[in-house]
Amino acid sequence: MKFEDLLLEIGGFGRFQVLILFILCLPRINLPMHFLLHNFLAATPSHHCAIPHQEAFVNLTMEEVLLVSIPRKPDGTFRSCEMFLQPQFHLLLNSSLQPENNSVSQHCQHGWVYDHSQFTSTIATEWDLVCEQRGLNQATATFFFGGVTMGAVVFGYLSDRFGRKAMLLLALVCSVVFGMLSAASVSYSMLAITRTLTGVALSGVSLIVLPLGMEWVDIQHRTFSGILTSIFWSIGNMLLAMVAYLVREWHWLLVAVTAPCLLSAVCLWWVPESARWLIANGKVQQAHRHLLRCARMNGRKDFTVSLEALRRMATDKKPGGSYSYISLFRTPVLRKISLCSGAVWFGVAFSYYGMSMNLTGFGLNMYLSQFVFGIIEIPAKLIMYVLVNRVGRRQSQAWSLILTGLCIGANIIIPKPFTSLRSVVAVMGKGFSEAAFSTVFLYTSELYPTVLRQNGMGYSSFMARLGGALAPLVFLLDEVWRSLPEVTYSGVAVCCGSVAFLLPETLHAHLPEGIEDIEKAQVKEPPRTGAPEGMPLQPLLKGGTPWDSQNVGLQN
Repeated sequence: MKFEDLLLEIGGFGRFQVLILFILCLPRINLPMHFLLHNFLAATPSHHCAIPHQEAFVNLTMEEVLLVSIPRKPDGTFRSCEMFLQPQFHLLLNSSLQPENNSVSQHCQHGWVYDHSQFTSTIATEWDLVCEQRGLNQATATFFFGGVTMGAVVFGYLSDRFGRKAMLLLALVCSVVFGMLSAASVSYSMLAITRTLTGVALSGVSLIVLPLGMEWVDIQHRTFSGILTSIFWSIGNMLLAMVAYLVREWHWLLVAVTAPCLLSAVCLWWVPESARWLIANGKVQQAHRHLLRCARMNGRKDFTVSLEALRRMATDKKPGGSYSYISLFRTPVLRKISLCSGAVWFGVAFSYYGMSMNLTGFGLNMYLSQFVFGIIEIPAKLIMYVLVNRVGRRQSQAWSLILTGLCIGANIIIPKPFTSLRSVVAVMGKGFSEAAFSTVFLYTSELYPTVLRQNGMGYSSFMARLGGALAPLVFLLDEVWRSLPEVTYSGVAVCCGSVAFLLPETLHAHLPEGIEDIEKAQVKEPPRTGAPEGMPLQPLLKGGTPWDSQNVGLQN
């Protein structure tokens, strides 16, 4: 007897599941507002060296002061990180003249002056994270995703050990605490530490939300629920653009994107623990109570199931503490799945955040780019909803990621003046990238067995966040070659997309319960959606007929 068969009796997608998915969608909205916050939190406005003793230039306009004080680039704009050692007054006579010698410029000695027309303040303007300190500005995103990487490992284990709901609540509370501390940061070091800890907490939210909802949904509606949940990520993307447009001061921006986590934590009261996890860990009384509640809400009031029946389901399931991340690599089929899915997750996140953090590279206003990138994700998800059910998870995953890489590569070739064409290609690439991300969440949650699902998601998320942590640093490679960041993003996406072809197909397959389900799945069988193997379901649900592993195919 499998849990899928219980879902058929209690209703695999009724009012109970809709309520759970709606509540779990609230934190999904909040996630991209933090994960992509770096675009606005660490934005670097136009700036130039602060010019000392400006009282000496009382008869000059500001443009003339800059002309005699700041060197210019070949395109005529003023340099951001250099100033003349001495004022070059001869340039007032003819601005096309060159400085008197090549040694008159130096690095900024008195700080910088920033253009505040777009941002009241950012962390770049707060602590002068420009020029030689530009790496620290980009590292802020790396610190955050470093925390997300650590959180994937920690919460993946804890949620398998102590339950999905308890760890999700802990993650949401910690997100509120560390998010508010980030907003109150008085130094760059404090911000780096608190953003790292925020990343750890939000990683738990990201990691647990989808499996907690999926484990209550039947096979037929599993894809729909996964895509529906991911659409709320796109809504969060669009809301981030609106919030960032309205709140231009970085302290209050952090408060604005953190506060909704508190609402999500309160609403979690109405979400039950995963009955799959409870049965797999021998907590059958709690599972029994939640199953009956589900049946009542879904109008299946005549449903009954005995505690003995649930105990028999749990007999061959090891406690969550008996498994660890090492278990993902102990058996051959599971080892192959873990290695390949890790590579795919790395490529998906690396290319996704590479595109998402380059809002100014396609000729659009950054707020508009953020909003458009959010909008394009919704049709991409809806198309993937059709494709993953028609062509399967594996093909959809592989080609969406490969096409992402090809779009990034195409923009390397398209000349800069063709801003409209570059914008269209970038939006297409963002759509493919989001399609790949939506698919990988659904696909991975179907690849791993229940007893290892959160460990598997934790490991996969670790690889994704490793890609996310490296993505912002790749932008610094433009000092080596201007197109090197795009070449890197494109190559990684194509290579990792090709690896997805090595994963097994999970379309219409039962969620595996134990490791043996994974290893035995190499023997292909038609999907089953009715009663368990060997005997009808209803007598078992009444609790009157004992059975053995030969009759009902219990898995170890």
